[in-house]
Amino acid sequence: MLDPVSRVRRFNRAVTSAVGALDTSFLGRGRPLGAARVLNAIGHGRSDVAEIRDYLALDSGLMSRLLRSLEDEGLIETTAHADDARRRVAKLTREGRREFAAYEALSNAQAESFLAQHSQADALLAAMDLIASALTRERVALNEMDPQSEEARYCLGEYYAELGRRFKQGFDVSLSRDPDARDMRRPRGTFMVAISDTLPIGCVGLKGTDYGYAEIKRLWVAPAARGLRLGRRLMDAAEDAARGLGITLLRLDTNSALPEAGQLYRTTGWREIPRFNDDPYPDLFFEKQL
Repeated sequence: MLDPVSRVRRFNRAVTSAVGALDTSFLGRGRPLGAARVLNAIGHGRSDVAEIRDYLALDSGLMSRLLRSLEDEGLIETTAHADDARRRVAKLTREGRREFAAYEALSNAQAESFLAQHSQADALLAAMDLIASALTRERVALNEMDPQSEEARYCLGEYYAELGRRFKQGFDVSLSRDPDARDMRRPRGTFMVAISDTLPIGCVGLKGTDYGYAEIKRLWVAPAARGLRLGRRLMDAAEDAARGLGITLLRLDTNSALPEAGQLYRTTGWREIPRFNDDPYPDLFFEKQL
């Protein structure tokens, strides 16, 4: 059997070759991958130069050279930030927007071609999700979002589908309390989504009530991101949000078909209490004093 280090290094070489990391003309557009990635970041709405540098993990010198090369091509313009002259912002020119669109079309075609060559595309995507989550674990952002946003609805849809698979009786969100998550918005509560490089991989809701406590609801982590302590991060963020709203007592419920959830709650200071609602799905109930 090949040793683990050799397998990782083989994977690294394969990815480097497949994505064209060493090509002087990435996707045949006349510039290397680094410059194309900066153009891509700006095209996807990142404008603050320092933010782009951090996002791409570039040092200041390389970032300056890449920006200068894109400026010399007439693809971007950089100016001082309107509120802070020490900061710079970048935006695409008309030619830059055309070049960004060309890269997007080529990148999409490359990805589609790659998947079409494999007989188990779903398994391949699952493996990619697992690897990407592991490699970007330190850069996962927890963003407060409306529970009706596209990202939130994706997470909730995956959460409901998983409950449907794992509960013997299935799962129908319309039978649960607050199915529309109306009380998971400020000032009563909040809803948070974990984002990994634009993709949602987890969520949690803080639901306000009129009973002297708030509830933690809809905790979900994508299968590919499990084992990275993201569930604990989401719970900590929900508890911090509760403190910010002046909430001092939290409750939650879960089902024994989700043993990992019960284990998380028991090891993070929650205590089991008697049933406190008439929701048909949970059989375990917890409380935490903040």
